[in-house]
Amino acid sequence: MRKSNEVKKGLMSDFNFKIRSKKIISECFKEAGIHDFYEACSYITSLPYKRNEDKNDLTTVFSDGFGTCSTKHAVLKQLAMEHKKDEVKLMLGIVKMSGVNTPAVRSTLEKNGLTYIPEAHNYLFVNGARIDCTKKNFVVTENDIFLQTEIQPEMITEFKVGYHQRFLLKWLNENPTIKLSFEDLWKVREECIKDLYN
Repeated sequence: MRKSNEVKKGLMSDFNFKIRSKKIISECFKEAGIHDFYEACSYITSLPYKRNEDKNDLTTVFSDGFGTCSTKHAVLKQLAMEHKKDEVKLMLGIVKMSGVNTPAVRSTLEKNGLTYIPEAHNYLFVNGARIDCTKKNFVVTENDIFLQTEIQPEMITEFKVGYHQRFLLKWLNENPTIKLSFEDLWKVREECIKDLYN
């Protein structure tokens, strides 16, 4: 399978657009020396993975110099919206986060008796192709995705958490062999997220 950055480059050669808007996110990219959508995707991918203090203010991706799958893809979606590029969809998927697709979390999962944990993950769809700018060479396959839905940038906070937690409760009920409470499972999830920090 091609790495995510190669997929992005091939796709953007057909889709790419210049950053011309004077709206706030566009201006943030221009101030960072970014001139088109492909460059924006590459720039966002290169930023370290770490939680932003204020996920409601997407400019913090630039002031902090880092982001998560939520803020990184929301800021790219916002950039597309500022240019009326409806082809760019912000997606929320529930994916299998395992030691295979996310080696950094393997130890945490294993010590808690898990081979994977369902994680709420954001990415883009552009003309039917999935674009993931979370980290370099980070690839989630179609087989890793339980379900997905389109969202808007403002939905990466409360909506995303609620959507994720409802799925986890359902998943626990359907898998009685997992001897973890919901609260303990959420703690495991939080530890996994910390494992991803650069």
